[in-house]
Amino acid sequence: MTLTEQSKPAASGAIEVTTVASLARDWAARTPNQIAMREKDFGVWKEYTWGTTWDLIETAAHGLLALGVEPGDRVSIHAEDRPEWIILDLAAVAVRGITVGFYPTNPSAEVRYLLADSGACVHFAEDEEQYDKVEGVGRTAVPDVRSIIFVEPRGMVGKPDERLLFWDNFLDLGRQHKAQHPTAVADRMAAARPDDVMTLVYTSGTTGPPKGAMLTNTNAAFCIDKIVNSGERVPGGPPNPKDQIVTYLPLCHVAERIFSTWTMVGAGPVLNFAESIETVNDNLREVQPTIFFAVPRIWEKLHALSLIRANDASWFKRKVLAIGLGLAKRIGRIKVANDGNHTMQSRILAAIGWVIIFRPMRERLGLRRCRYASSGAAAIAPEVLEFFIGLGVPVFELYGMTENAAVATANFVGRMKLGTVGEPYPGIGLRIAEDTGEIQVKHEGVFVGYWNKPDKTAETMTDDGWLMTGDVGEWVDGTHVRIIDRIKHIIITSGGKNISPSEIENSLKTSPYVNEAMVIGEGRKYLTALIGIELDTVGDWALRRNLAYTTYRDLSEKPEVIELIELIVQATNEKFARVENVRKFALLPKQLDHEDGELTATQKLKRTAMLDTFGDLVESLY
Repeated sequence: MTLTEQSKPAASGAIEVTTVASLARDWAARTPNQIAMREKDFGVWKEYTWGTTWDLIETAAHGLLALGVEPGDRVSIHAEDRPEWIILDLAAVAVRGITVGFYPTNPSAEVRYLLADSGACVHFAEDEEQYDKVEGVGRTAVPDVRSIIFVEPRGMVGKPDERLLFWDNFLDLGRQHKAQHPTAVADRMAAARPDDVMTLVYTSGTTGPPKGAMLTNTNAAFCIDKIVNSGERVPGGPPNPKDQIVTYLPLCHVAERIFSTWTMVGAGPVLNFAESIETVNDNLREVQPTIFFAVPRIWEKLHALSLIRANDASWFKRKVLAIGLGLAKRIGRIKVANDGNHTMQSRILAAIGWVIIFRPMRERLGLRRCRYASSGAAAIAPEVLEFFIGLGVPVFELYGMTENAAVATANFVGRMKLGTVGEPYPGIGLRIAEDTGEIQVKHEGVFVGYWNKPDKTAETMTDDGWLMTGDVGEWVDGTHVRIIDRIKHIIITSGGKNISPSEIENSLKTSPYVNEAMVIGEGRKYLTALIGIELDTVGDWALRRNLAYTTYRDLSEKPEVIELIELIVQATNEKFARVENVRKFALLPKQLDHEDGELTATQKLKRTAMLDTFGDLVESLY
């Protein structure tokens, strides 16, 4: 599906540009009774057909028009994943507005910055918690916000803010507008242009204030063409209306937007909204999705969950699980050595494993029916992928970034190379700079720049128009790309050695007992590391050894726990050259938190902030 192929004559005779909103409308016209979305409502799954979904989108679009939203105006959304997120997002695009997504965990200071920087005129604050973040900012700081829509009424009654508008009342406003101006939304949609900015996706802000990457209708259409409808990338063919997807990562992140909203409107699978990030595993078991995307942290947690359950089982079950896990490891290695393809030996072992343990284990993980899974948005340890591949879950690592609509590379069916992020998508420009090793791309998915930051935009582009990703990479066998690290993260020791910390950190995080790791050594004689333990797994390990503890800090200070992590560090050191060995480490005294400034909203380490917060701990290692 390309932009040209999907465009069609508008009522006026002009060619109507395809947008994510027009794709939703077309599904409703073709298959109005097909299920588009499902959400849990008091324990029961509530279904939205395409007919109902488009009616809500169109009504919300009329509501935005009634609130005075003009082409190019920004509509911000601050909420957990829920149908209203997607409805308002597509409604904003329908009226040629620009959607701005906020992370649910954004604290008040970041809300203030995002509202002020984007100049949003309509803001969706899901509930009292999110509204209080806006209220705490003060009106003078965000004067552009004219209307605040909320959907959860608890605690909102009696708020003295005339900007507030309950979701149901907002829809009523839309119905009234539609009755008076029945073609207004259709007219806006018909006037859409390929270069209309349809969303601002704010970067994670690891090295400074977040920047709003402007993505256009052309960018979105190119992404849907390359990622969603790529037949050679997904076993069994591209997504289709029979597929099930679980939506749980923040929809403001470009990866979740692609694998949820854009996949839904591009290919028609059913979106199932997880009740919360804490209930993802339960919801996975209920839905058993056929297509699943996860960031490395989720794959690491699922991997750890498998090992916890193995440890907590009876003696007999532990023996069976040990056999099954051994089979999975062996199968994974065989398939990885054969570009992801089965051999006769691995097929026989997989059949045995399926009978013994693979089926119930995949059932408990919620991945029994999964025909395609992927990992992206950050680096992942190859050992974790190898485990799931051996278990029969086809996990493909891919690579992209907000600024190129996530279109860069992917591992394709039958051509997987573990430890790489795959091959460039067909028809795109991708090169690795000879002098710096930086990965650079050029194609129709590349963004048009950062909102109100032309200087920052210029810094991301080469003189000949290539996007500089900031990632150092290398070719593997001349076809696949291996990411070494972010340029800004490369450590240069006092001895002049260049070291990639992420490879060491990911190896440490392969252990189910390690939640986070940060390798340090810039300008130093040797490497050290700050390590955060995984509370659930280390807590379980401690309880099975009758090791009592009270808090996270208390647990991390136990000599037995320090010895446990020391063994993991030693095992990691054996994988690397001596200069890359972690000589000393310290366990973090607290769990890292976005609101405390140690992590971005996407759970990436803010390295500078970490050094500021734990500076004394770092110095103690030297």
